Amino acid sequence: MPGASPTPIALRVRDLRKAYPRRGREPLLAVDGVGFGAEAGQVVGLLGPNGAGKTTTIKMVCGLIRPDAGTVEVCGVDARRRPRDATRHIAAVLEGNRNLYWRLTARENLLYFMGNRGRSPRAVSPAADALLERFDLADKRDALVADLSRGMQQKLAIAVAVLAGTQVLLLDEPTLGLDVQTGDEVRRLVRELADEGRTVLLSSHDMAVVQDVCERVVVIAHGRLVADERVETLLRLFATRAYDARLGAPLTAAQAAELRRAFPLVSVADDGLHVRLDLERGDDVYRFIDVLRRERTPMESLDRVAVRFEEVFRHLVNGEGPANGDGPARGAWPAGAADATDAAREEVARVG
Repeated sequence: MPGASPTPIALRVRDLRKAYPRRGREPLLAVDGVGFGAEAGQVVGLLGPNGAGKTTTIKMVCGLIRPDAGTVEVCGVDARRRPRDATRHIAAVLEGNRNLYWRLTARENLLYFMGNRGRSPRAVSPAADALLERFDLADKRDALVADLSRGMQQKLAIAVAVLAGTQVLLLDEPTLGLDVQTGDEVRRLVRELADEGRTVLLSSHDMAVVQDVCERVVVIAHGRLVADERVETLLRLFATRAYDARLGAPLTAAQAAELRRAFPLVSVADDGLHVRLDLERGDDVYRFIDVLRRERTPMESLDRVAVRFEEVFRHLVNGEGPANGDGPARGAWPAGAADATDAAREEVARVG
């Protein structure tokens, strides 16, 4: 709307770098210039394959590791210069059960961790009881954490972070190891937190969760930022490249081998009658047709297919996508490419 004030940035990361010393070798550069921001009320996915530098980035954002260079600002507070002030605005749920004391009850955990933040048990008791109700843990309030299920422990850990009342929440693998029902409950809670204006930085290997709850994703590979974009934008972009071809005769072994050389992102069914491939450039469809023409292989259909975010993520970490949100991905379809595909369908129909 005209005149509307911009949404405030709750978390700002600029040019983070971290190297780990190695005896007798060059230091390992784990994070190399990573930067991104997250607005109030956003759920942002922080993604990356194993060894990409994601965990190091998470720990620098939380203040558990000091960066060699770069800055982290939480609600405008420089975490490097004023770490205590910054941590008042952020709460984290790290992967595993490291956020809870197993020999305390569910309710005692809530009160204990709020005491660590300088809040008296009497002051937080009503809010703690309300959260136990909200998270469907009221009947387990006096149960030891050690006796709770994995899903209940995970929900309690999130409740502890929520009770802290911070603007920024960092959730590391919040649905890992949960059953379907509990995983759905955690997703609902994450969406509710965003609706309340909280900023959630969510790290997960579950791409279905990312697609379901994240508004934006930040993808790290080899210590560097490879994408920072809205989920719907990435899905739409990659959907313009993914095609499914059904053939009227099976591919020969030579044709299948040639397709795999020409198109890195291609799969050929065992019967040779079905091909799934990414047509990155406008002329790729003609290269595909040329392979079919050599053996006069007819094509019955060529259809654009829906993509899942899991596929998008795989493409991004393999270097097939946008960086820093600066325009379309490398190899994205130029104007008129879809028209070329329509023409190609007509041409292929005449083959054979």
